[in-house]
Amino acid sequence: MSVISAAQSSLLGIQRGLDGVQKNAAEIASKDQLSAQSPKALAESFVELKLNSLQVGASAKALSIVMETIGTIIDIKV
Repeated sequence: MSVISAAQSSLLGIQRGLDGVQKNAAEIASKDQLSAQSPKALAESFVELKLNSLQVGASAKALSIVMETIGTIIDIKV
């Protein structure tokens, strides 16, 4: 995997995670949650919110490692 494709994959993971977080937040804040008979839907939204949050963190860490690798390559070639 090239450094550029690794960076692109990391950015895509961050974007997808943020999209998921926004979706989950909207589900949690919706008026339908207040009228729901079962708290299962609300719990699922919170679990998905946590998963999306972890995805953003993991993708950000991967991007950080890619950027460090690019910095190392530049230091070696200079």
